[in-house]
Amino acid sequence: MTNTTIPPGDAHPYLRAATAGIRHHTRQAARNPLPADRAHVDVLHSHLTALHLLMDRLAETTRPPHPAAGRHIADAHLRLWQAATSLHEAFHTLPATGSASADTGCRPDRLPEGPPVLTICQRQLASGHAIRRKTTPADHGPRPARTA
Repeated sequence: MTNTTIPPGDAHPYLRAATAGIRHHTRQAARNPLPADRAHVDVLHSHLTALHLLMDRLAETTRPPHPAAGRHIADAHLRLWQAATSLHEAFHTLPATGSASADTGCRPDRLPEGPPVLTICQRQLASGHAIRRKTTPADHGPRPARTA
């Protein structure tokens, strides 16, 4: 039986493990440089959208006690969304594997060809919804009529 408790001095072991995995992948890519494919971009998009969600939550909890730090985290949150959007666009411009051809983006008038296309589009739509929820002012009822 393995010990699943986290040592007291190791506050963020999963973040460290994810970072180590990305560093390892970066070293491997330097040794064997290959162009990005859809599967690679899909995994990177998944990482960015997970970080996007984490930054959203950290900004919410950090802003009240530390407003300046919270604003910086919120700025990182927005930039992660922008990076994820660029990866999503790159995904759709890369050639599809197998018999499917490359598409130019998420199309609401037809279903994507299935995973991973459906998955990356769903993640992108969810992160876009979160950004709009944070950055679009709420509708507070009818606006007063303008006077001439």
